[in-house]
Amino acid sequence: MAKTVIIEEHGGSEKLILSNQDIGPVGQGQVRVRHKFAGLNFIDIYQRSGLYQLPLPTALGMEGSGIVEEVGEGVTHLKEGDRVAYASQPPGSYSEERVMPAAQVCVLPDGVSFEEGAAMMLKGLTVQYLFHRTTPLQKGDTVLFQAAAGGVGLLACQWARSEGITLIGTAGTDEKCALAVEHGAAHCINYNSKDFLKEVKDITNNEGVDVVMDAVGADTFEGSIDALKPLGMFISFGNASGSVAPINIGMLGQKGSLKITRPTLFTHIAKHDACQSMAGHLFDKVTSGQVKLRIDQTFALSDIKLAHDQLEARQTTGCSVISTGD
Repeated sequence: MAKTVIIEEHGGSEKLILSNQDIGPVGQGQVRVRHKFAGLNFIDIYQRSGLYQLPLPTALGMEGSGIVEEVGEGVTHLKEGDRVAYASQPPGSYSEERVMPAAQVCVLPDGVSFEEGAAMMLKGLTVQYLFHRTTPLQKGDTVLFQAAAGGVGLLACQWARSEGITLIGTAGTDEKCALAVEHGAAHCINYNSKDFLKEVKDITNNEGVDVVMDAVGADTFEGSIDALKPLGMFISFGNASGSVAPINIGMLGQKGSLKITRPTLFTHIAKHDACQSMAGHLFDKVTSGQVKLRIDQTFALSDIKLAHDQLEARQTTGCSVISTGD
C-alpha cells in the first residue's frame, strides 16, 4: 500500500483525497518507482476540475522523481537502484510509490537532484518541443511567451537566451516581470498595467513576432493572434484562464496567413526513443548551466489542497514540487 492522492469526482481542491492504494505487481514493460518528489502543474488542475476528462476514480500527478525498486520483463534501459525522473501518462506521481510504464522513465544524470528531476520533466520537455519540434525557430527570431514567470516560462526564457532567440514575456506583476528578465527574457510586459499588444508592436517596430507560445488561453488569445507577423505561428499549449472560444478559421488568412496549433507533450513523448532523446537534450541544457531550475515552493503530500489552491490562484513563481518520500 502507498499513500496516493486520488479524486473520485471532478471539482475544486476539496475533491483531492489522500488515501492508501494497492500498487499491484510489476508487469511486462513496467517499473516500480519509489518517489522522492512529484511536480505540480496546471494539467493537474485541469484533470481535477474536469476540463480534461479522466475515468474516475483516478490518481493525479504527471511528473515525478525517485528510485527504481523493481523492473519488469522487457525493460532494458533501467535497472534496480537507478535514480530516475519522468513526465508520463497515466497520472499517479502524487504518491509514495507506483507501478507504471517504463518507456518514458529516464535515468537522472549525476548532479541533478531529485527535486530538480521532479520539477523539470514536464515543464522542460514542454519547452523542448515548443522550441525544437513544433515550428522552425532559429537564432534571431522573436517569440512572445505569455506567463513568462511561471515554471515553464522561466525555463523558456533561459532556453531562448541559450539559442539566441529574442523572447518577449508577459506576467502579472512588475516583480514577476523582473524575474523573467533575470532569467533571459529580452523584455517583459506587465499585462495588468500595460496593453501587451501595443507594447509588443512598439518593441518590434510594428512588425510583430514570429511565434507566440501561449498557455493562458481565453484571456490572451485575441491579443496573441494580433501580435504575430504575417506567416507567424500561434502555439496554444494550455488554458490557465479557460479554453479559447471557437474561431472562424478564415480569420487566420485575413490576418496574414497565420498558422495555429494545439500540441500536447504526451504526443511528442509517446515513443520511447523520442522521449529519451528529448530528455537527453533537456539534461544537457541543465547540466551545462544554460538552464537552471528555480524551485520556489515545496509542499508536503498532505498539503496537496493548498498546493493546488496556490497554483490555481497564480500565487506561485518558478517551479513547485511535492515531497512524497523520505
